[in-house]
Parts: sequence; structure tokens; C-alpha cells
Amino acid sequence: MPANRPTPNEVYTMPTYKAPLRDMRFLMNEVFDYPKHYSTLSNGADATPDMVEAILGEAAKLCEEVLAPLNQSGDLEGCHFDNGKVTTPKGFKDAYDQYVAGGWQGLSHPVEYGGQGLPMTLGLFKSEMMGTANWSFTMYPGLSLGAMNTIMQHATPEQNAIYMPPLTEGRWTGTMCLTEPQCGTDLGQVKTKAEPNADGSYRITGTKIFISAGDHDLAENIIHIVLARLPDAPAGTRGISLFIVPKFKALADGTIGAFNNVNCGSIEHKMGIRASATCVINFDEAEGYLIAEPNKGLEAMFTFMNTARIGTAIQGVCHAELAYQGALAYAKERRSMRSVSGKKEPEKVADALIYHGDVRRMLLTQKAIAEGGRAMVYFAGQYADHMTNAVIEEDEKKYHHWDDKLGFLTPILKGFLTELGLEAANLGMQVFGGHGYIKEHGMEQIVRDARISTLYEGTTGIQALDLLGRKTLIMTRGKAVRDFTGIILSFCKDHALNSKMRPFVWQLSKLAAQWNMLTVRTMLTARKDREIVAAAAYDFMMYSGYATMAYFWAVQAAVAFEKLEKGGAETPEFYTAKIQTAEFYFDRLLPRAKGHVAGIVASPKSLMQMSNDDFAMM
Repeated sequence: MPANRPTPNEVYTMPTYKAPLRDMRFLMNEVFDYPKHYSTLSNGADATPDMVEAILGEAAKLCEEVLAPLNQSGDLEGCHFDNGKVTTPKGFKDAYDQYVAGGWQGLSHPVEYGGQGLPMTLGLFKSEMMGTANWSFTMYPGLSLGAMNTIMQHATPEQNAIYMPPLTEGRWTGTMCLTEPQCGTDLGQVKTKAEPNADGSYRITGTKIFISAGDHDLAENIIHIVLARLPDAPAGTRGISLFIVPKFKALADGTIGAFNNVNCGSIEHKMGIRASATCVINFDEAEGYLIAEPNKGLEAMFTFMNTARIGTAIQGVCHAELAYQGALAYAKERRSMRSVSGKKEPEKVADALIYHGDVRRMLLTQKAIAEGGRAMVYFAGQYADHMTNAVIEEDEKKYHHWDDKLGFLTPILKGFLTELGLEAANLGMQVFGGHGYIKEHGMEQIVRDARISTLYEGTTGIQALDLLGRKTLIMTRGKAVRDFTGIILSFCKDHALNSKMRPFVWQLSKLAAQWNMLTVRTMLTARKDREIVAAAAYDFMMYSGYATMAYFWAVQAAVAFEKLEKGGAETPEFYTAKIQTAEFYFDRLLPRAKGHVAGIVASPKSLMQMSNDDFAMM
């Protein structure tokens, strides 16, 4: 091999995950002041800076050393299904045992159930690192968290006493069982039946599909949260109730009893997240227990759904981060051609990819998405902390206040960040060129794993309708947009006289005004033509996402400028990179919002005028 040429081992390496602790600390301590935030929470006293730092460090170690090495092998092996039994890939059971032994499942759950009682966002930070290291693995304990939150909020004290301790320990896991063969998002079509027994329990009969972590060999029991209909239930979504249905009956002492006729019929053969078992679950007169009020199950399930949607938003950040780390390392190692502005590495056979303008465009796009998305999620996490704290304090008014604020951001986080996370994953593969298409290099797996994120927990279109139709027009008559743009305008006012921030502030001010104008315009148009809501929803959501991310990049830039001026705790290169990434976002990514404006204001005529028959190509 000629001198100076990189060997295959130097170039064709799997992306190695390194927890982005510096950026996480920047957001937590310098941007959003989490130490002060935790001091305002009734469950935040133990979340001292030293405690938080120790948790982040240990979580990073688990993710880098235990979970990340299983990411590719788990994908290659996948889950196994044999005669109703599901087995996870090699190494997953041992990794899960280490996860349980570390007390990670109960990090943010009550001490009375065996948890550590820390704020919800500490679990969020942990989940981000876990999800980036190995999303398939993370889905197993991740689904449990939603089940736990639903049980805590809606089950009886007796049910909590039975189910929460083993779930908090991680000895049992949980799922959400919504989708059926004939219905996905339209849950009004649910057919699963719940027949009452004399002892107050119910016989649950029906089939649920696409159940993530529906069956596996990691835990001794699986607790399913199931939507089903009572015999006298009204039609549609008003007639759905919510039930706890364990795979094995749960005994009062926390042990398991007889098999409960919950059978795994098959597992799906999927494009991605192949190490996560996605199951068909058959309930054959399984014993179930009502939680929440009869026929109010869908409302209670939204506790689970909101948790899951935030978790899926994190997936957009995770895949952007992992794809960026892999692409950056490759772009620095791989050499091809010379820079258009002249040789950058004359002693080498060619210049590294990172010197080429289009590669830099892709890398900076990934970086802007990952770090901008992380800021969006961490900000929303504080809303979730307040909401969870209100539950602890049994303050219903405060709970609804924070739930409304989080509810507006949730579809933006889930819809926008998963779309951009998929884009970042594709860019990572593109940086590798042809090698990105080859399985052993790891980049195509990130694309395959990321693809599901725009589909489950409500597709991008469903999130868009939720944002524009429900959260913006119906529920708040535009107030949700006015409230959030008020935060943006307050920031602009505070930094209006800062010459370094003026380019950001000027664009943000125009965005805030335009966002409100678009909301009012759509509201007025919808009075005459309801189709405008469906026609404009996607563009409205994407516009909202770009505007929201712009705000958080400006916030990060403001902090970075201040640190450079006053002297930060770290070397100045970190803050300089923050400012430069913010400038790239405003120059290169934010202009996309203009295209979405055109989609928002366009008449729905061209979308709706074609007859159904004319869609066919003959």
C-alpha cells in the first residue's frame, strides 16, 4: 500500500459513542440553570450539583461501555421468536441486569416504591445517553416508564402498592397496548373487549399489534396497559376504558402467580430497531383491572402518550448525535481530492473530507440539529418537572398550567425533531459516501433505526394536526402561540442593545410576529374553509419547529458571547463553536421556514381538487 494512504481499519470504523457531557452541562448549568430549577421543586433537594454530576458520569459509563457495544450486534442478530417465546440478542439480558442493579429504572420515581425520588429530567438526561448508545435496548425500560407514570397517576393505592415496586426496581417491565389490526391512530375503532367478573376484575379479549417490548426475556413479568371496551360502552373514543393486564398474575407480596393468558403471537420483521421486540399480543380472556374512570381510558392514556412523545422527540436528538459523531470522525480520517481553495494537507495523498464545503454543510447541519434539538428538549423538560411536581403536591391547578405549556411544545418536539433527526441520520450516511451504504460501517443502521421515529406515537401528520388544529386553534384560539412568542420577544427585548446579538434578535422578532400573523390568518380562513387546517398543518408545524429552534440557538449564542466576554469555565473554543453553529443555523437552515410559509398560506384547492379516481396511473 502506498505511503500516507490510510488503511481500511483507519477509515472504515463503526461510529463510537461518546456521551456529549460538555454540551449537556452547558445547557443544564449555563443556559437553563438547572441547579436553581431543582431548588424550586419539592423533589429537587437531593439533586445537588455533585449528585447530578455523579449520575451523569455513571450513566455515561454504562452507555459507552455496556450499551453502545451491543448496538450493531443486536441489530445484526435481532430478536428470536420460537413457539410464543421471545429472546433478545446476545448480551441484552446481562446489560439489562446491570441496568437494574444500578437502580436506573427508579431514578425519578418515588422513594415509597423503591425509587430515588429525583426530578424527572434526570431520567430524561439518562434516557438521551442510553438512546444514543443503543435505541433498541432503551425501548425496553423506556416503555416501562410510561406504564409506571400512568399507573401512578390513575390507579388505586392498592394497585400502586402491587405494581409500582417491581416496576420501579426493573424486575417487571411495562408496555402500552393501543393499536389493533384495523386501527392505528383512530382509536375509536378499538374492538378489544373487557367483560366484568364477579370479583371486580375483567376478562380482556382481543389482539393488539405493534407492541414494543411486548414480550422478551429480560424481566420476570410484563405489565400491559390496555385499551378495551366495556359491554355497555358508547361507540367511538368516548367508550374506551383502560386496564392493567399482567402477563403473569401479580400477587400481593410482589411475586408472580399463574400465567394470565397473554400470548405473543409473533414478532415483526422490521426495517430498523431490530433488537427491540415488536409483538402481536393476544389477550385470551386475560384477567385485567380497571384504572381511571370507565369510558375515560383515552384521557388517562394520554399520560402515557405524552411521556412517549417526549421520549420519541429525544430519539430525533439521539440519532442526530450518533450520526454526527460517526460522520465527524470519518470526515477527519477519510481523504479524497483537494479543497477547492488549495491543498490543506500537502503531505497527504489528498485532503480530508472535512475541508470540503459540502461535507462541512452536512456536518454543521447535523451539529445544529443535535445541539438545537437537545436545547429544545431540555427546556421542555423543566415544564415536565413542574408538572410532575404538581402531581406530588396534589395541586391540580398547577398541574394543568404546566401540562398546557408542555402540551403545546410536545407535537413540535415529536414531529419536528424526528423529521430532522432522520435528516441528520441520512446526512451521516451521505458523508460516508458508498461506504455509508455498507452494513458493517454502522451508518445505514442509524438511518433504519431513525425511520420509525416519524411514525410511532402519532405520525408527523398527526402531530401537525394536533399542534395546529387542537393545541393552537381549538383549545387556545392562538393563545398558545402568543404565550410562547411572548417568551421569544422578551428575550429579544433583553438583548436588543447587544450589537453581537442584533442579527439574531432582528430575525427572531420578525419570526415571532410572523408566527402570530400566520396563526390568526389560518384561524380566520378556517371559518370559511375547514380544509385549510389539514392542508396547512404540516407546514405550520415545521415552521413552528424552525422558529422554536432558532430561539434556542439564539439563547445559546447569547450565553456563549457572555462567557467569552467574562471568561467561561472552559476553553473559549467551545463557546466560539456555539456561536458559529448558531450563525450557520440562522444563515442556512432557518431560511427553510420561508418555504413553509408559502405552504401555510396556500389555498387547499390544489390539494383537494383531484378526484380519488384520478390518482390512479393507467
